[in-house]
Amino acid sequence: MRRKPVYFAIVFLATFALAQQPAAPAPATAHHGHAAQPAQSPDKIWSDLMAGNQRFVAGNLKPRALVSVRESLTKSQHPKAMVLSCSDSRVPPESVFDQTLGDLFVVRAAGNIAGPLGLASMEYAFDHLGSTVLVVLGHTKCGAVTAACSGEKMPTANLQAMADQIDPAVMKVKGSATGDALIEAAIKENVHQSAMDVLAHSDLLRHAKEQGKLTVIEAEYQLGTGEVVRLDKAAH
Repeated sequence: MRRKPVYFAIVFLATFALAQQPAAPAPATAHHGHAAQPAQSPDKIWSDLMAGNQRFVAGNLKPRALVSVRESLTKSQHPKAMVLSCSDSRVPPESVFDQTLGDLFVVRAAGNIAGPLGLASMEYAFDHLGSTVLVVLGHTKCGAVTAACSGEKMPTANLQAMADQIDPAVMKVKGSATGDALIEAAIKENVHQSAMDVLAHSDLLRHAKEQGKLTVIEAEYQLGTGEVVRLDKAAH
């Protein structure tokens, strides 16, 4: 039996209408790799990092189911904090703060200084991953700062560029101390300078800080004790 033309018209219109229906929304994903969590305040994030550092100092690290944590992070990451730290093998931020996979977005370079690639990495962490705290972490007896304090010409152009970036911090404290005291003063000043350099050379991060969306914390790791000491004024 032949179908009438009006039948085909009805079928076509019904099919077209169904095609125009919006797709069902995808289920919400967890903000953090492990489970959905409300946004944390900068004070809470820093408090958690310091609690982790206390566990590290005591040698009482938190047990974690690393396999399940790793699996939970395969599709996304939302590190709560960025850490700009020295490359020194004795100062791995994840260990120092007793954090696990997905918790920290770490940028490391000798002397805890950042060039364009380091700045781009931090911009990515803030803008795309939602990290709202930046910790600039120096450490006692830093070799890069010690080299800059020596005033000697570095053996390669890259090492000289590193020393040149640290040198302004050395110049600020050079008249106030000598020897080991000068190096320690320069290490602290270099942490502050590195934090200021990040904001000076990244419009994105500077505007985020000015708008209260990014908190910058300056700190120093003590090689002898394992403690992290906050240096910036907000600590007092």
